[in-house]
Order: sequence, then structure tokens, then C-alpha cells
Amino acid sequence: MHILLCGGTGCQSSGSSVILDNLQKELLMKGLSDEVQVIRTGCFGFCEKGPIVNVLPDNTFYVEVKPEDAREIIDEHVIKGRQVKRLLYVDPENKQHVPDSKHMGFYKKQLRIALRNCGFIDPENIDESIAHDAYMALGKVLTEMSPTEAIDIIKKSGLRGRGGGGFPTGLKWEITSQSVSDKKYVVCNVDEGDPGAFMDRSILEGDPHSVLEAMAICGYCIGADEGLIYIRAEYPLAIKRLKIAIKQAEEYGLLGENILDTGFNFKIKLRYGAGAFVCGEETALIHSMEGKRGEPANKPPFPSVKGYLDKPTNVNNVETFANIPVIINKGAEWFSAIGTEKSKGTKVFALAGKINNVGLIEVPMGITLREIIYEIGGGIKGGKKFKAVQTGGPSGGCLTEKHLDTPIDYDNLIQAGSMMGSGGMIVMDEDDCMVSVAKFYLDFIVEESCGKCAPCRIGNKRLSEILEKICEGNGTQEDLERLKNLSNVIKDTSLCGLGQTSPNPVLSTMTNFWEEYKEHVHDKKCRSGHCKNLLYYVIDPEACIGCMLCVRNCPVFAITGERKQSHFIHQDKCIKCGACMEKCKFDAIHLTPDYVMA
Repeated sequence: MHILLCGGTGCQSSGSSVILDNLQKELLMKGLSDEVQVIRTGCFGFCEKGPIVNVLPDNTFYVEVKPEDAREIIDEHVIKGRQVKRLLYVDPENKQHVPDSKHMGFYKKQLRIALRNCGFIDPENIDESIAHDAYMALGKVLTEMSPTEAIDIIKKSGLRGRGGGGFPTGLKWEITSQSVSDKKYVVCNVDEGDPGAFMDRSILEGDPHSVLEAMAICGYCIGADEGLIYIRAEYPLAIKRLKIAIKQAEEYGLLGENILDTGFNFKIKLRYGAGAFVCGEETALIHSMEGKRGEPANKPPFPSVKGYLDKPTNVNNVETFANIPVIINKGAEWFSAIGTEKSKGTKVFALAGKINNVGLIEVPMGITLREIIYEIGGGIKGGKKFKAVQTGGPSGGCLTEKHLDTPIDYDNLIQAGSMMGSGGMIVMDEDDCMVSVAKFYLDFIVEESCGKCAPCRIGNKRLSEILEKICEGNGTQEDLERLKNLSNVIKDTSLCGLGQTSPNPVLSTMTNFWEEYKEHVHDKKCRSGHCKNLLYYVIDPEACIGCMLCVRNCPVFAITGERKQSHFIHQDKCIKCGACMEKCKFDAIHLTPDYVMA
């Protein structure tokens, strides 16, 4: 019997390490340590219900497990063979207990390729990885294929870069392989900076060997003997497991000198980033690795021709690499049969926001937003109405109800005014203000812009200021026109992808939620009640008994009324300090976005 315990960052922060210790203590006390193994795995994906414990071989799936539950799991399930029903997942529709993950709506439509081993193996044990086919693809490539043959497989598979741009992976490898140089590099981009995104981190925490193997395969294909993993220092668990995996692979002769006695040499080193969002752009990333300021460079030349230390460099992100070994093992035809005509395979998304099933998912390209949000995601929290979903992070856009049946792939999302990005997907409900959402992303971009080019450095700052003005109730019709014009100028004139896509949240929300912008500007109203300056303190005449407490505590004398009669707040004097509502003992004062100025 095996007890698998989620050891990803999310579950660890919720106490999974303590659960593991308690499970092992209970097994030791019962004399079962030799018969039952407790294994810390990577992320199961179902973060909303963590920490998660999966008992094998019967595949019982326990959710929201607490440290004190360890004894009952051992006593009831391990010893007596009875499931602990209170820890089973409850289907929200029929209220029935679901004993295993195969019957959960969250997992039913998923197809895990990049995440294939996450939640199933101990990421710190190379033997478990090898038992799940790790390094088989590397051995196959080194002993049975030429670099050109291996690249052809990747090209025929249709795999496109999962970092956001969607450039054909095989073509990038081919271009780098054709560049003539005495030294080449393979770079893995782990600078995952989108708000709400945790795809790459989870893959490295749960299955680091899949990425190391893919980097070695890439090295063989392009003629490189060195790989660099650029990872942000905020990922301590992923860094720890990468270091362990690299050391183990070197000890097994799967990295380093003369790999598998084929004469191929390949070593991998880590390089740490300080969390700059712009360093997700490959030329800025390369500059950062060289010890320079993380700024993008004009292209061409592309890194495939002139990259790290001016040598040909192939840059792919974690998810792209994680697909490579499976494609080599199962074939290009198998992979290309999944997905859509121009977007093959699967995509990993970090599903977050106002949704019941927050977590990490992997779905075939071509699945619809409706299927993700309502079937995998379990619908909107609290029974609220769906309003929008932001895909592609700060570089993407907000899609609405009319886009719910759009098949998800690179081209469809761009056509809808958003983009795939690295895979962030944030769901919003009726309580979200779309003008504020656009401002949130613009503020993020302003903070993260490297400042090299004026359109991004200055233009986005001006966009943020205009949005701030609108959210404060001081916007004008001219501001709305200026937002559109400036956004298009920034898209057309910025140096790199960060600036070229930064206006997307503004343009997409203006296209899909134009009425909200008009309400903010002309009616001085925020329908969601999010913009504080567009909320009004009003007194309910039915609830007010005229006690005078609010009158006495208003610092600007904005409230009038006689004792034992309902009072009135003069909006032209109110400074919205909230003192009146705080002092009212009868719940007669409320904040509302619907108050119309007299």
C-alpha cells in the first residue's frame, strides 16, 4: 500500500509536511512502516481542496486533510480497510461522496501530458522517475536517431512554444542547429511572472527529470553541451528539487560526460532571477543571465543565432520541454492527433479567481472556456454570475460570456482579443469592476517595465493615470478616446512583447465592457461597487430612528436631520470617511453605487 501526499508549494503551506510526519509516526507505532509507504509527490492540481492524500492501490482520494486526520486514515483505511467518508470529495451537484479522482468533474476532461507524473511520483527519487520512463527518450535519441531525425519528430508533432509566443518548437531547434559556432546553449525559461500563474513551478516541483531530459535531448539536437535553467529565486522548493534531480542524474550518468556511453556530453546549471516580469522575454532573460540589466534587445538577430554570450542559444519554457520526452517516446502522430489543426497537444492552465475549483489543469487544445469554467472549474463561487475570464496574464485580455464556447487555441484567443500566454486564467464574477481590472494589470506592467523604450515606459504610465482618473470619478469623454488612441500607439511602437501586449487588458475591456466605462465617466457610477470614490453613503429612511449619532460624528457636517426623524447625507459635502456608518447602531447607513446626485 502507498499513501501519496501532495508536496507542492500550496499544500506544503497548508501543513502537508506535518501530515506526512503524523502518518509516518502512526505507521511506526502500529508496526506498519515496512508495509506501507508514505510518499511526498508533486502537485495533484486540485489546489482548492488541498492538502490531498491519495491511497493506493484503491485510489481513494482524500481532500482538505488536516494533520489530526492522520491517525484516522491509518486506523480506519489502512488497518480496517474502511474509507474515511468525511474526508472524501463531495460532488456539489448530487451531494454524493466521490471515492476516487477518476469520477471527479475536475479531472474528467483533463489530459495530462506535461503534468503526467505530477502527483504520482516522488520528485526527489530518480528511481521512481525512471520507473515512469524518465530518460528513455534520451536513450532512444542518442542511440537510434541523428539530430536531424529527432528535430523532424518535434516539427511533425506540431508542438508550439508554451511560454506565450507559440513559435513552432521544432523550427526553433532547427534554426539553432543550423547556426555555426564552437559553443551553443540550451536555456530553460522559468521566469514565470504572470499574476496567478504557477504552471512551470508545479512541473519542476513534481517532475524535474522530465525537463532535464528534454534539455539534454535539445542539446544533442542543436549541438550544445551546456544547459542553463533561469529560475526566479522566489521558487525555493522548485530550486531544491532541481538541485537534487541534477545531482542524481549526474550520479546515474544521465547528465555530464559521455552520457550512456555515447560520447555525448551535457551539463546543466542553475541561474537565478530576481523576479522581474520582463525577464520572461528571452533576450531580457539572456541579459540577466550575463549579469547585465534585464532589458530586451532588438531582433534580429534572434537568440538562435546570437544569444547567451553571443553564442547560438535555444530558449524554451518548462512546459514546452516537459512535452518533449513523451513526443519522442510515443511519436509525432500521437501528439499531433490531440488538439486543433494549428494548435496541437494540450495546454496547462492555472485556474484561479472567482471559481469553485481553483487549481492546475491540463486540457486538450480546442476545449471551450465553458467546459473549463463550468465542468472542470465547477462554476462561479457563491452562485454568482460569470462576468469575464482573463487569459494570458497582463499581456492577455478579458473574455466574456459570448466567448464561452470559443475553442481554446493560439489563434482563436488572439482573434477574440486575448492570447494564450503562459497559461494564467483568472475568472471574474459580477462583483468585479472591469475598469479596475484593467487598471490592476496596467499598474503591474508599469511596475515591471524595464524602461528601455519610451512607449512602454511613459505610455503605460499615462494609461494607468487615465484609468485612475476614471476610477476616481473624474474621467471625461476625451479620456476614453485618449485611452484607445494611446493603447494602439503603445502596441505599434514598443520594443518587446511586454509593451506590445500591455494595452490588451484596456482594449479588451473597452471592447467588451464599454457600458461600464461610460457609466464611470458620464454617470459617475461603478455598478460593481468596487471603485470607492463612486460609492455613496446613504441613509435608509425606514431604518433611521433619528438618534443623531451620525450627525454628531460627521467631521464635515454633511448630515442633517431632526431628532427622531430620518436624516439625510449631502453628497456634495460627504468625504466618505465612513464615520457615520461605523457609529450607526441600527444598520441604517449603507454604501451603494446606485445613488444619483441631485
